[in-house]
Parts: sequence; structure tokens; C-alpha cells
Amino acid sequence: MRSITTALAALCVLSAAGSARAAVSDVEYLRANRCRGLASGELAAVDTAAMDAFLKAAKRSRASHMVERGRAEMEKAKSQAKTQNEERRARLTAELTGPCQVYKG
Repeated sequence: MRSITTALAALCVLSAAGSARAAVSDVEYLRANRCRGLASGELAAVDTAAMDAFLKAAKRSRASHMVERGRAEMEKAKSQAKTQNEERRARLTAELTGPCQVYKG
């Protein structure tokens, strides 16, 4: 009986650890939305399928106000990506091809 209890306790701990690892913070969710917005701005050729899948999975556990902030962040990034300023385009392209790569897979 004791070994069954120990096994169940270990299973609960492992399952909780897996859930915590899979959770995405609100900050990461907003960053991913920004990256998706930059990818929509045609700064560089980027396959957005992985970003879309990441956002879809992360959206499930978000409060509605956070989902709305994510949409706003995406729209803001899309708008920024349309800039004609070469220095700003270079900075945004570096962001898209650098830190945003985390959300591609």
C-alpha cells in the first residue's frame, strides 16, 4: 500500500512539473504576439506556422483582457514594420530574425 501511495505522489509531482514547464507567462505571450506582428510586416521571409501554433496553444490559458492586449501588440508591431526608415527597419528585422526565433519551434 505504501509503494502505491509513493508512486501516486511521484506521478503528481511529475505531472505538476510538466504543467509548470508548459505554461507560458503573459510577458512571453505578448512577445510572441509582437513577433507575429513583425513577421506579418514583410521585414524578412519568415514561416509563421510555428508562431501561429505557439500563440494558439498559449491563448487557451489566457484571460480575455490578456488576449486583447496580445492582439493590440500584434497590430502595433505590424504598423511599426511598415516603416520606411531604414535604421528602424534594420532594428525590427534584427528583432525578428534574432529573439523572435524562439517562437518558431
